[in-house]
Amino acid sequence: MQNALVNFPDETASQERCAVVRLALTDFRCYAHLRLDADARPAVLTGANGAGKTNLLEAISFLAPGRGLRRARMQDVTRSDAPVDESPGALRWGVASTLEAAGGAVEVGTGFASVGDGDDGGRRVVRINGMNTRSQSALSEILAVVWLVPDMDRLFMDSAGRRRRFLDRLVAGFDPAHTTRLNEYEQAMRERTRLLRDDRAGFRAADAGWIAALEQRMAESGIAVAAARRDFVNRLGAACKLTAGPFPAAGITLVGDAEGWLDHGAALEAEDRFRAALADSRTADREIGRALTGPHRSDIQVVHLAKNCPAAVCSTGEQKALLISIVLAHARLVALDRGASPLLLMDEIVAHLDAERRAALFDEICAIGAQAWMTGTDQELFEQFGDRAQYFRVDNANVQTV
Repeated sequence: MQNALVNFPDETASQERCAVVRLALTDFRCYAHLRLDADARPAVLTGANGAGKTNLLEAISFLAPGRGLRRARMQDVTRSDAPVDESPGALRWGVASTLEAAGGAVEVGTGFASVGDGDDGGRRVVRINGMNTRSQSALSEILAVVWLVPDMDRLFMDSAGRRRRFLDRLVAGFDPAHTTRLNEYEQAMRERTRLLRDDRAGFRAADAGWIAALEQRMAESGIAVAAARRDFVNRLGAACKLTAGPFPAAGITLVGDAEGWLDHGAALEAEDRFRAALADSRTADREIGRALTGPHRSDIQVVHLAKNCPAAVCSTGEQKALLISIVLAHARLVALDRGASPLLLMDEIVAHLDAERRAALFDEICAIGAQAWMTGTDQELFEQFGDRAQYFRVDNANVQTV
């Protein structure tokens, strides 16, 4: 079977894998305690619905910044009947892993601590090689994690916000600093919105100066976010057009005010235009309670190139095939750029793929050199992997090697 993507340099397959070789869970979803040892090959998790397969993928997704593949509240991840430790700093749940990374083995631990004043009554903590980190964004420097879950099958018909989150996950895998820039932008935007909301009677002079400073931060970080997205989408689009085999080539366009400013001028000019737009829209933004312009409103448009058809009007099967095509192209780019392939999490990915597409998917994952964690109810659907993968059976939060 020919690889799903062609015309990439041959060295892709020889890139180092970034792989989870040990995973330990404590009070995470249905798992009171779990220790799972693996090797760097793709991992197949099979079992009945509700056995705990997706929970394992979610645990691995917390090795990246953010709220994981379910975007859950931190407190909701805690096992429902777990004992509560009220002592300061106690972890409600924990995920610990040993990663086989480009620079050698890395120990990563994360969990939800009952300290601080976070939205969930605590905050997420991260430790790398035994040392606490100041920010989750440090995880992006170690590995890239991308996931496809059934809830994303209709991504192209969903909200622009969900597509932006999907895009930003891809960009962060390619450019680790993107997460930091995005957090800086969103923090400045939230603070500006708060000041505008608290000053409905009129702008106070003291607040006006601070609002202007926040708008400067939004302009600088926001244009940097837009530029990173724009550069990545250009490269991803070129990679997607090289697609061959059963997965359709995707055309990708980034749409938004910030991106348009970058199309017609230098980054400093775009910052000036963005800052002026924010200053002009203060009254409107104050009334509506959010900023009406900026990269937080951008979107992507995807086209099925062979059919010249917008993804939003393609069939569900075609949309899923387009998503797989995009994720595989992204994995190739990351492997070539960072020298190590990303971690792929694919929940129920083969359920509606025919034999040809399943074989192409497995071949491409192996050609990229990625460790993909894949779930399904029927192990026979993964038989074309052969001994290129490792197999685990999940039964009522119990995981055994097959």
